[in-house]
Amino acid sequence: MFKYILKRLLLMIPTFIGGTFLVYSIISLIPNGPIDKAITQLQMGGATGGEGVVSGGSGQEAKIDERVLEMLRKQYGLDQPFLVRYLVWLGVYPRETKSKEIAFGKPFRENVKLVENENNEKFYIQRWIRVDKEGDQVKVFKSGKGADYAFDNVPELPNHTEITDWFPSNDWDIGEEKEGKINLSQSAFSGIFTGDLGVSHVHNRSVWKLIRERMHVSLYFGIISFFLTYLVCIPLGISKAIRHNTTYDFLTSTLIFMGYAVPSYALGVLLLKLFGGGGFLGAEIFPLGGFRSENFDELSFLGKVWNQIHHTILPVICYMIGSFAVLTLLMKNSLMENLSQDYVRTAFAKGLPEKTIIFKHAVRNSLIPIATGLGGIVGIFLSGSYLIEFVFNIDGIGLLGFEAIKNMDYPIFMGFTVLSILALLIGNLISDILYVILDPRIQFT
Repeated sequence: MFKYILKRLLLMIPTFIGGTFLVYSIISLIPNGPIDKAITQLQMGGATGGEGVVSGGSGQEAKIDERVLEMLRKQYGLDQPFLVRYLVWLGVYPRETKSKEIAFGKPFRENVKLVENENNEKFYIQRWIRVDKEGDQVKVFKSGKGADYAFDNVPELPNHTEITDWFPSNDWDIGEEKEGKINLSQSAFSGIFTGDLGVSHVHNRSVWKLIRERMHVSLYFGIISFFLTYLVCIPLGISKAIRHNTTYDFLTSTLIFMGYAVPSYALGVLLLKLFGGGGFLGAEIFPLGGFRSENFDELSFLGKVWNQIHHTILPVICYMIGSFAVLTLLMKNSLMENLSQDYVRTAFAKGLPEKTIIFKHAVRNSLIPIATGLGGIVGIFLSGSYLIEFVFNIDGIGLLGFEAIKNMDYPIFMGFTVLSILALLIGNLISDILYVILDPRIQFT
């Protein structure tokens, strides 16, 4: 078993690389990427005389300065070959994190770190960087640290003319000298393998922070729908197997497949029309959407509980509706298969009670394929449905992903891809382990 787990863990590496490489390749080839959008925005602003943009006159497309284009290419890594860009995104090849073109003897402020005080005010810890030339040798110097604005016993960074002590700095790589200016740059390993999912082009924030802030919302609906689906579908599948080919079996199958045929987001729209906003019985039975009410913090404990339940019922129904048919029929077919086995006929021949045979022996063995699906619980934190959260205006990671697709915010989309692949790989491994635990006859080598 240990060798099998080790083998699966090693197999995850090429599987992960293959999956991410395929998605990264597709996104890199599609038109209207981040740099295309940036160029379009600059061209639209050309008429206002923006920096780096030359107006083309009435009815003509604004031209962008080549230096601005080069800056954009460098910002999005398009100055590197495709394979290098992919390795940079993975975090196994250094990426340029900072770059600056500076004249000799003219210092500039370097933002070292962004901090936040008790009042949620954000400030930059800064220092001055200066480049001097001694003979043919170029040297970089740095000042002591300060802040863009004094706070919490951190002094404001003084003007560079007031600084008397400068210290040699090895933090910057020195590039080519051109027209009395020198190119400085900093590089670091920063990518998927270092925990950096990138920065959203739309929100201008870390992708991981955006996902983490909304994860609890999708986790809440995912866990509830997961367990309710099992609690309803397993007894329903057992009852259908016991009453196979009866009117009950036919009617429940009809209802199950009707529910399966209706898209969950379409059902959400219907439920909101019937039970939200006064569309049915002239009253707002359920809220129109949202995770909680705006005055949630002002409610009593019982009021908060009821408010949360009130906002949960309709979305959970939509989450569950698509799983009913698959899980119910899986339970039914598994039980019917076990009821036809020799050990069940032997138990009947021995005179054991029917309920004992079914629930103590047949049902227990029938739960094996059902229980192995518990490995999918790893992916619950990504189970937020794009369209369900959009319909109910639930600010979870599903809605975040939907907006990322709509706005072509590729870092968020790629972040979802990474987490989805990892959840799938880990979930499959857990399912295999559960299968061995539940059925000792299975041996993995």
